[in-house]
Amino acid sequence: MTAPVLMKIPEKSIFKRDVYTMSFLLPEEYQMNPPKPTNNAVYIQEMPAMNVYVLSHGDMMHTFSDNKYSKELSTALDTAGAQYRKGFHYTAGYDSPKPKKNRHSEVWYVVEGDPVCSGSE
Repeated sequence: MTAPVLMKIPEKSIFKRDVYTMSFLLPEEYQMNPPKPTNNAVYIQEMPAMNVYVLSHGDMMHTFSDNKYSKELSTALDTAGAQYRKGFHYTAGYDSPKPKKNRHSEVWYVVEGDPVCSGSE
């Protein structure tokens, strides 16, 4: 497995079916010539460089923790007057599914314009 496992989570809507995108980041040695997927539902996508606002937490990646931490981060960003892409966010998991404690997971919102903070503020 690669780390992090990245999930693109759409903003909830009762009018549309949610489509989640799970990404496995390729190690640098495979990026110039990635292996060809053997399943039509799997595809190679290049992600552009981006700045993100991040909230780290120690919970597993699941709906409850995602709802909790994405709301916490978006509320903090709104309070700070930060500009960020709405309509989706990312959740990133850095651990295998086995450990239940001392995990490292994150919620990301993509920065629009210049960040209002830097470092670990």
